Amino acid sequence: MSSTLLSRRDLAFLLHDWLDVTRLAERPRYAEHSRETFDDVLDLAARVAAEHFAPHNRAADSTEPTFDGRRVHTIPQVKAALDVFAQTGLLAASLDESIGGMQLPHVVSAACFAWFQAANVGTAAYPFLTLGNANLLLTHGSAEQIDTWVRPMVEGRFFGTMCLSEPQAGSSLADITTRAEPQDDGTYRLVGTKMWISGGDHELAENIVHLVLARIPGGPPGVKGISLFIVPKVLLDAGGALGPRNDVVLVGLNHKMGYRGTTNTLLNFGEGVHRPYGRGGAVGYLVGQPHQGLAQMFHMMNEARIGVGAGATALGYTGYLKSLAYARQRPQGRPIADKDPTAPQVPIVAHPDVRRMLLAQKSYVEGALALVLYCGQLLDEEKTAPAEADRGRAHLLLDMLTPIAKSWPSQWCLAANDLAIQVHGGYGYTRDYDVEQHWRDNRLNPIHEGTHGIQALDLLGRKATMQGGAGLALLLETIRATVARAWKTEGEAAELAGQLGAAVDRIAVVTRRLWGTGDPELALANASVYLEAVGHVVIAWMWLEQLLAVEALGSAEGAEGDFLAGKRQAARYFFRYELPRTGPQFDLLESLDRTTLDSQESWF
Repeated sequence: MSSTLLSRRDLAFLLHDWLDVTRLAERPRYAEHSRETFDDVLDLAARVAAEHFAPHNRAADSTEPTFDGRRVHTIPQVKAALDVFAQTGLLAASLDESIGGMQLPHVVSAACFAWFQAANVGTAAYPFLTLGNANLLLTHGSAEQIDTWVRPMVEGRFFGTMCLSEPQAGSSLADITTRAEPQDDGTYRLVGTKMWISGGDHELAENIVHLVLARIPGGPPGVKGISLFIVPKVLLDAGGALGPRNDVVLVGLNHKMGYRGTTNTLLNFGEGVHRPYGRGGAVGYLVGQPHQGLAQMFHMMNEARIGVGAGATALGYTGYLKSLAYARQRPQGRPIADKDPTAPQVPIVAHPDVRRMLLAQKSYVEGALALVLYCGQLLDEEKTAPAEADRGRAHLLLDMLTPIAKSWPSQWCLAANDLAIQVHGGYGYTRDYDVEQHWRDNRLNPIHEGTHGIQALDLLGRKATMQGGAGLALLLETIRATVARAWKTEGEAAELAGQLGAAVDRIAVVTRRLWGTGDPELALANASVYLEAVGHVVIAWMWLEQLLAVEALGSAEGAEGDFLAGKRQAARYFFRYELPRTGPQFDLLESLDRTTLDSQESWF
C-alpha cells in the first residue's frame, strides 16, 4: 500500500537513480554501508514514522502542551514516540561511530528524517533540535563537553535547544542583552530573557541542554561581542548524575497557529527562583573562545535552515499525497463533453483544473525534495570528497544554496498545502481532513530560522557577493553544466535546457546591474524578488536534472512507466507554468525600481 506521508519510489529515484548515493559507500567514512543498509534504514524510518508519529499528529495539535505554573504537560503519545525514536538510533544516523552514530551519509539521513517531518512535525522537532545542538558541540565543544552533554543527547536521554532571540531584539541579534558574568571556578552566571525557544521546557527527557547567546561584560558591542554557553536545565554532579535545578525558569508558553505539539517558550535565565549552589544566576559553560558565539551558532543555524526547508517540503509532500488520494476517491460532476445528467459522476481527478492543482503541487514538492537531498549530498562531498578542491567547491555551493533551500520550500510547499485544501473543496477547510493542519504547521516555516526577507538579504547581500562573486559564479557554472548535458540529448531535455540557460544568463546580468549602482540600499530594496526568481531557476535546474535521470532509465511499463511519465509531466509543468514567472521579476530588478524604497511611512 502506498504511503500518504512520502513516496518511497520517489526517494529511491532521487537517491539512487539520480544522485547515485551508493557510490558514497566507496569512501572510508561510509565503507560499512551499501545500498542495502541505506534502504533498510529508510524503511525503518518510514515504518516508525507511520506507526508511532503519524497516529498522534492530530491529537498533539488539538491538545497542545499546557503549563500549570510548575510543569509542562504533553499528551503521553509524544514521549512514547520519542522513546521509540531514541531506540532506533536514528538521532545519530549521520554522527561518528565513536559517539554512538551510524555514520550514514547526510543525504540518506535527510531522507530518513523527512518521514518524521511528514508524519508529525511537532513531535519530530524535539530530536531534530537536539541533533543540531549536538552537531554544534561536536564541532566547537571541548572533549569534556562532548562527553558530558552530547553523549546523553545521542542516547535520547537529554534534549537540546538553541536560545538566540530576545523579546526586544527579535532577529536583530546585535541587540541582545543577556549577560554572562565570569566566575572564579571557570563557569559563568547568566541573566536575561530568551523568546521563541522551541522545546524550551518539557518533561520528555531527563534534561534540556540550552545553547545560549549572551554577552560577557567588557566585550565588543554588536554581534562581535556575543559568546555561546551551555546552560542545562538541570546541573550534573561530578559523576554525571542529575543534580540541582539550574536557574532557568519557564515564564510561559507561546500559543502558535501551527506546530502546536512543540512547546514554544519564554525563558528567564538568572531570575533567582532556583539558587544553584546557594545563589541565583543560571550556571553556564563557555563554548570555545569568548566573543565567537554568533559564528559558532551559525553552524547550528545553517543546519537548521536546511532542516526548515526539509520540514516545509515534507509538509507540502504529505499534503499533496493526501489531496491526490482524495481526488481519486471523491466523485463529483461529469466531464464537460458528457451532457447526460444521469451518467455516473467521475472522480474529481478527471477534471483538468484539479489535475492542474495536483501538477503544481507535484512540481513544487518533488522539486523541493530534490533540492534538499542535493544539499545533503553537498554536505557529504564537503566532508568526505577525496580532493580538497572538491570539498571546497561543495562547501561554497552549499553556502550559496542554503538561503534558497530554506526559503523556496517554505514559500512554495506552503502554496502546495494551499492547493491541497482547494482540491478538497469545503472539506479541506474543516478539521476533518489533515490538509488544514499541514497548512497551519507549514505557515511557520517562512518565519523561523530567519524570515523570508532575511534569507533574501543573505542571498543577494552576502552570498552573491562573497569572495568576489565566486559563490554565484559557481552556482551558475554548475547549472550551465546541466544545461550542456541536456543539449546533447537533442530531445525534450534540450528544449527545456534552452529556457534554463536563458534564465541563468538573466541572473548574471541582473546581479551585476543591482550591484553596479554602488548603492547597497537600492540593490537590496527588492531582495525578496531576487530570492524568489533565483529560487525558481534553481528548482527548474532540479527538474532538468530529474528529467535527464528519467531519460537515462528509458521506457518502462506499468507502475514504473507511470512514475516516469509523471516525472516528465511535472518537469514540463514547471518549465511552462512556473519558470516564466521569473521574466517579469528579472525585468523589475533590472529596472532598479524604487517603489518600495521611496515609500514613506506616513503614506500607509
